[in-house]
Amino acid sequence: MEAAHSDDLFEVAFACLSEGGVEAKPALTRAAAAAFARGELHRPVGRGEPLPIKMPGRPEKPELVEPKFLRKRGFGTDEGKAAFIHAVAHIEFNAIDLAWDAVYRFRNMPDDYYRDWIQVADDEARHFTMLRARLQSLGYDYGDFPAHNGLWEMAEKTAHSGLARMALVPRVLEARGLDVTPGMIERLKAQGDVETTAILEIILAEEVSHVAHGSKWFRWWCEREGVDSKQTFKTLLEDYARNVLHGPYNRAARLAAGFDEDELKAIFSI
Repeated sequence: MEAAHSDDLFEVAFACLSEGGVEAKPALTRAAAAAFARGELHRPVGRGEPLPIKMPGRPEKPELVEPKFLRKRGFGTDEGKAAFIHAVAHIEFNAIDLAWDAVYRFRNMPDDYYRDWIQVADDEARHFTMLRARLQSLGYDYGDFPAHNGLWEMAEKTAHSGLARMALVPRVLEARGLDVTPGMIERLKAQGDVETTAILEIILAEEVSHVAHGSKWFRWWCEREGVDSKQTFKTLLEDYARNVLHGPYNRAARLAAGFDEDELKAIFSI
């Protein structure tokens, strides 16, 4: 699939955000990332403001519901395992949009910023494709189970501030994957599910670098705005994240992803 009929990075990012097809969004994302790597996408000088944030392109399903209405299923049946894989796939599908919105929304950033988040979008598209294939091997598909919209809701809340976006999306919501995925891997290994385990191990390893990008650019924004990163992170946690932070925490992975000891203490105390 062609990336888009444009060499304007922001137009291409918006096209990827707007694409709603369950196959087309990952394919368009991967094509756009390849075009960027070849030097074919450019940021025009003096480009105007981004459009106000809105719901990105999505397929008709899954049905989006409040988290409290999502049924918990064990791994003991194919349906239960498929529901779990579907939940992870939904996170990865959302993460494609989160990465592209970080590219599209925040202008006049260093080149490395765009390089980092386009790489994240490409990784998330690949993760989603692997998880969807695993779902299909179990007789299910993306959209067969309901899901929630918490990740994108946080993107909407932080659309006004790149600093808040980096703190609260990669470093809070997406970092939860670093905490819970090791336990999921162990449970799947115990069941002999080699296929799903292999996918989750890839995702876990790569998500460390994704969260690390959030850490890097959060601190970059704090320095630019002349604020203390540790106190700012603590304040943002208290204002936005009281209901989403809970153990267990993967201390080693979080340290590898750019958290420091003071930040971990702030997280643990929320």
